[in-house]
Amino acid sequence: MFREICKGKIHRATVTEAALDYVGSITIDRALMDAANLRPYEMVQVTNVSNAVLWRTYAIPAEAGSGTICLNGPPARLFQPSDLVIILSLATVTDEEYENTTANVVHVDGKNQITKIESHHLWEL
Repeated sequence: MFREICKGKIHRATVTEAALDYVGSITIDRALMDAANLRPYEMVQVTNVSNAVLWRTYAIPAEAGSGTICLNGPPARLFQPSDLVIILSLATVTDEEYENTTANVVHVDGKNQITKIESHHLWEL
């Protein structure tokens, strides 16, 4: 059996930019990506806390420590600077893989700097 799980989450990050004239994607501070176990070009789900819009796109890294959260292309019409977002990194896993998966929840401050990382060992829940 396969299960879709959340393997990483960046919780309540602040959008810093919205670039309409761009091919697409979300640009995320590389330090946040690493903390959430998120790789370049991995698909992510982005939910706008401000208006409940949900968008699915791929992540590209920005400079580590920059605090960048930039929605590129079409979602720039739906996500604006200062909006709060939740970014989920999803995975499809087998039951065996599930037993060995750790999900990281990355908490940030208003400048998208890491304040806390919670690691959830799924097999212990």
